[in-house]
Amino acid sequence: MKIAYVITRADAVGGASIHVRDLARAMLERGHQATVLLGGNGPVAKQLAAAGVPFVSLRCLERRIHPLRDVRAGAEMVAALRSLAPDLVSTHTAKAGWIGRAAARRLSIPSLYTPHGWSIGSRMSPRLGAIFSLAEKVAAKWSAAIICVCEDERRLALGKRIAAAGKLLVVHNGVGDVARELRGRPAQTPVRICSIARFAPPKDHRTLLRALATLRSQPWELDLVGDGPREAEMRNLASQLGLAARVRFFGYVPDPAPVLAGAQLFVLSSRSEAFPRSVLEAQRAGLPVIASAVGGIGEAVTDGANGLLVPAGNPEPLAAALQKLCADAQLRVSMGAAARAAYERSFRLEYMVDSTAAIYAKLLGRKAK
Repeated sequence: MKIAYVITRADAVGGASIHVRDLARAMLERGHQATVLLGGNGPVAKQLAAAGVPFVSLRCLERRIHPLRDVRAGAEMVAALRSLAPDLVSTHTAKAGWIGRAAARRLSIPSLYTPHGWSIGSRMSPRLGAIFSLAEKVAAKWSAAIICVCEDERRLALGKRIAAAGKLLVVHNGVGDVARELRGRPAQTPVRICSIARFAPPKDHRTLLRALATLRSQPWELDLVGDGPREAEMRNLASQLGLAARVRFFGYVPDPAPVLAGAQLFVLSSRSEAFPRSVLEAQRAGLPVIASAVGGIGEAVTDGANGLLVPAGNPEPLAAALQKLCADAQLRVSMGAAARAAYERSFRLEYMVDSTAAIYAKLLGRKAK
């Protein structure tokens, strides 16, 4: 099987680009051919190269909407796909999803689409949401299938009538396992809290810091992994709240497993999500998770069993959840064990790869491998 993966940007590593990297590498390991087409050059391209995944950099493909450059990006895409002659085109994220599917249609190559967070939900204004909904409905007609990363994403697409139910499939994200020594130690004190999130919307570090500011008397420390345009603003806020000595800013970390291994608790404060891999990485480490009850997070975090879910954008319930777990080592241990069990049961990388390979094979009328 010869697969072309398409993703928009090479300049910022995120869940979607890591998903594509891991999926392409897994397909190569199974004896398939896989090449990634992406916009520009940057850390994503470097990660692909380090993973041994072939890639083609497209000069005009970029995240922002720019009609003239987008037309040129489409022409570049057609030329690249014509040269590669793949059996299947797997597109990821909104911009690459639209341009990639249009190019595949022009060349009569079957294509799939994985949104990694629809641009038709609460993260968009009603006007922009309507425009993106129309664009997605048009492109859905060119797709052999649309792979949603969680059930919540499928429900959203059905509610907006993006595509017929039979075209909308669900394959949960998965992450590769780590060595036992990279598991967290939930029972230890003082509690070190870890959060892995870019300093950019829809992530909500402001609510997290304000919640922790109400728990100054508690013995906790916070590790923030990630970079982004709002990092300086959040550093200033931590200082203003008197938390600077207790918060460590790690910046972007290619592999956050060692940071998670030193934590007792994971938290993700966000206004909107699809199905974040950071939560799965925390569960893989055997850490209890406190997260905003948005998107598909509830499909991984069962409130009261392997973590706690809180309303988005409200520091008070987040502070209450943090206080509850910071004060109870045994609860952290039991929830952490349940989190690890959830990972082993549902969110290993091989499960995602197996399900995706089966979809590819079915569309092409072949036997999966």
